[in-house]
Amino acid sequence: MFFVDTIEVSGLGNRSYLAGGEETAVAVDPPRDIDRVIAAAARRGVRISHVVETHVHNDYVTGGLELARVTGADYLVPADARVSFERVPVHDGDRAGIDGDAGLTLRALATPGHTPHHTSYVLEENGTAVVVFTGGSLLIGTVGRPDLVEPRLTEHLARAQHASANRLAAELPEEATVFPTHGFGSFCSSSQAEGSATTIGKEKVSNEALTRDVDTFVADLLAGLDDIPAYYTHMGPANAAGPAPVDLTPPAVADVDEIAARLAAGEWVVDLRNRVAFAAGHVSGSFNFEAEGQLATYLAWLIPWGRPVTLLAESAEQLAVAQRELVRVGIDRLAAAAMGEPSAWVRQGEAPVSFPRATFVDLASRHPAEGVVVLDVRRATERADAHIEGSVHIPVHTLHRRLREVPEGEVWVHCAGGMRAAIAASLLDAVGRDVVAVDDSFDEAEKAGLTVRNS
Repeated sequence: MFFVDTIEVSGLGNRSYLAGGEETAVAVDPPRDIDRVIAAAARRGVRISHVVETHVHNDYVTGGLELARVTGADYLVPADARVSFERVPVHDGDRAGIDGDAGLTLRALATPGHTPHHTSYVLEENGTAVVVFTGGSLLIGTVGRPDLVEPRLTEHLARAQHASANRLAAELPEEATVFPTHGFGSFCSSSQAEGSATTIGKEKVSNEALTRDVDTFVADLLAGLDDIPAYYTHMGPANAAGPAPVDLTPPAVADVDEIAARLAAGEWVVDLRNRVAFAAGHVSGSFNFEAEGQLATYLAWLIPWGRPVTLLAESAEQLAVAQRELVRVGIDRLAAAAMGEPSAWVRQGEAPVSFPRATFVDLASRHPAEGVVVLDVRRATERADAHIEGSVHIPVHTLHRRLREVPEGEVWVHCAGGMRAAIAASLLDAVGRDVVAVDDSFDEAEKAGLTVRNS
């Protein structure tokens, strides 16, 4: 018998896995905070004998090297991946014994496309393929994007992605379970699909790479590629160099004077509270990235890389969770932190500031009108489907560099659901703009009476 435990990295839209028998196991694409993987192994009572990477990751810092060091496991990395550390180079067809008593073997299957060196791993039980860990190759209903390595390679990798998906479908039994690393909200996925579990057989009838000819597949894939988070630029080099161990000790506590000084110095002071609480009262100049949202993705995407970060949290628990999420994307040490509520974060004689929240019904009662600016901060692919007539478009991940492009007036900022609008509203509020955060689903815009057009 074998097991597969899933280790969710939901903030980044990824999954890692621990698989094995009664004695030993393999860890697949582990996150930077390896204690979660070690705890999963402890619960199973197994020793981690192997750690494998499907590819050099572009969207998070791996914990693979450190996990292998701590556990004494063999560290398997695709042979063609250019890395600066010792590892076991993996070639197509290589096998590794995982648990002899359980008859478990791991077989490498070259599946280039997401990266040139991408490798999937087939878990075989007594010679029968039962599970395949597909990393960024075959995902649920889609595939990993091919444009994260080098623009000139994108079409070539897209064609390789089609071939790799079809190789998996041709060589593996239909009942084999597919466990991808990406595709649960990750920007490494070429599109977002529904579902949390799949098999080779299900993908044969539903996956775009397996139901379309290569030319149609490639054309549609390239046409639908979304923006690439800016921090991805730093992930590949960090993983190729060999990431340092994480340090999750709590940061130094900042008092009100230090918070004010860090703001005055142009550092980022980030309020982790939910957007409702932030709008109602916050430190002037601070930015709102909800701890409950995609904190790591959007903070790492927007912040100038290397800029010191101070976090303001409701509790020690909220702070610790945020710190853990941020180390996964290479924001390793916080400058400082404070806990509590806004009244404890401002100096004596000062008060928290606020801005209003609204719905699309509220916006419809004001727009169009002189002095009212509707700012759409969704991505271009979202706006291409539909947008409010007369709105200005600046994606949230570019707004901090383009604040001067926002027209004068009262800015009503919206996204698809409210989270990104809250980030954008905090950026505008921090520079003194008169802002209203639309905290509503974009599906309600047309129902509210606003004119919605296709781009």
